[in-house]
Amino acid sequence: MNDPSPAGASGGCHCGGVRYRVKGPLREVINCHCEPCRRITGHFMAGTDANLGEVEFDADETLTWYHPTDTVQYGFCNWCGSTLFWRADDKASRLSISAGTLDQPTGLTTGLALFGDEAGDYHNLDTTIETLPGDH
Repeated sequence: MNDPSPAGASGGCHCGGVRYRVKGPLREVINCHCEPCRRITGHFMAGTDANLGEVEFDADETLTWYHPTDTVQYGFCNWCGSTLFWRADDKASRLSISAGTLDQPTGLTTGLALFGDEAGDYHNLDTTIETLPGDH
């Protein structure tokens, strides 16, 4: 995996109801093709992540958390529908951030794909990055 990005990223949803800042570094982008991510995002989750304690919200009036299981949550804007975040109970100190919600330029690269065996049959996986059939 590549080195994390420098600190100081920001981003938000399409309508501006959710805006956030990340004070610490972001991990490289990982593409998750698991069925839940595919259905919730409409394609696949391209996400980076940060230490939860280094994420600050400038606006979160429309942020809603969806709990499809007892251990996983997706954060989305309940006005425009943007999928912004993902978090798992076993990684409670980390917040996954949808890379497409970050303000440009990000300085990030994509380094890994997970659940390649669950990718939509309409999609050609990126052969320039490592792709795992599951999550490890």
